[in-house]
Amino acid sequence: MPMMISTQSLWTIFLVFLRLGLTSFGGPTAHLGYFRDEFVIRRKWLNDAQYADTVALCQFLPGPASSQVGMAIGYYCGGYKGALVAWLGFTFPSAMILISFALGFDHLQSMQLTGILHGLKIIAVAVVIQALWGMTKTLCPDATRITLMSLSTFMMLMLPSLWTQLVVIIVAGILGTLIFRSSQSTEKQQVSTANSRDIGFTGLILFFGLLIALPVLSFTFSNPALAIFDAFYRTGALVFGGGHVVLPLLNTQVVATGWIEQNTFLAGYSLAQAVPGPLFTFAGFLGASMPHMITPWLGGILCIVAIFSPSFFLLIGILPFWQSIRDLAWMIAALKGINAAVVGLLLAALYQPIWTNSIYTSKDFSLALLALLALMVWQLPVWLVVFLGGLLGWWLM
Repeated sequence: MPMMISTQSLWTIFLVFLRLGLTSFGGPTAHLGYFRDEFVIRRKWLNDAQYADTVALCQFLPGPASSQVGMAIGYYCGGYKGALVAWLGFTFPSAMILISFALGFDHLQSMQLTGILHGLKIIAVAVVIQALWGMTKTLCPDATRITLMSLSTFMMLMLPSLWTQLVVIIVAGILGTLIFRSSQSTEKQQVSTANSRDIGFTGLILFFGLLIALPVLSFTFSNPALAIFDAFYRTGALVFGGGHVVLPLLNTQVVATGWIEQNTFLAGYSLAQAVPGPLFTFAGFLGASMPHMITPWLGGILCIVAIFSPSFFLLIGILPFWQSIRDLAWMIAALKGINAAVVGLLLAALYQPIWTNSIYTSKDFSLALLALLALMVWQLPVWLVVFLGGLLGWWLM
């Protein structure tokens, strides 16, 4: 029997998620903890079983898992409009901060603050190593998945391109279905959605329609704004694992194409660790850092909308049908292979471009080691480590 969700006004949903967007530091895993405390423990908008079921779905889908969980809660409480305002509230603060930082990036460089920017790049090394450590323990717990991870890293370093990433993910999914097939299924915890399946079909049509049509339109019309939207939409649609896994895909899209310099990319990525809210708002920084292609504010907003749109359309499309597909063994098995592969892609990105563009001297290595110690042993918050890393980078220069 479906369990009912507490219906809320759109304004209430927006305000609650806006507060979370202003205070939720620590990345996707921490966000899920904040959400559970807010919506299960404090407000009781849904129960633990419903929340766990929602998290399971969002971890399966491509895109930013914590943002998708927020969208799903908004959807349960206010339909697709609730999902939209939940996303807007949670995303707005960090998006504005990162776009504003991009607008002042050239000014920072002209003020001889290259040491701070270099310090931010070094901190990115420690942040990604920490993410890799946690993801490897969770997603690669056995020899088979460690092997898949290693092969993915090997392929990406030998043949670095977007097509290699896509092939690695697809092949890993196929191998996952062959290796990890299981008849076991998880306990069913139904969630009632008041919206019809017509909205679900619309969401799926938009998701796949844009994924197919945008590359064709971009190639046909050679419009910079259309090319940018296509690149970021495709990235948002193909990122399995969310969070830091977006790094290699975005690097391929905007650095390898010459849209953004590598130093700018890494400095912005490091800053994104220091702000609350979803890491995917890094796209706003990138969009605002391409004035030769598009007006900065428009570029920032366009890239944020583009990278989050696939998650919104796919989630709205899947939720009405989730109970029918959640326990298919082949999907669970495929995801195990895909998750191992994306850890390998992130490991490749740790070496190239992050390490090779950040660690030049023994001082750089020492600062990265100190940052890693602060994150993993002393367990200092990421925003504080980023702040201190910028100061130390300035001092060392």
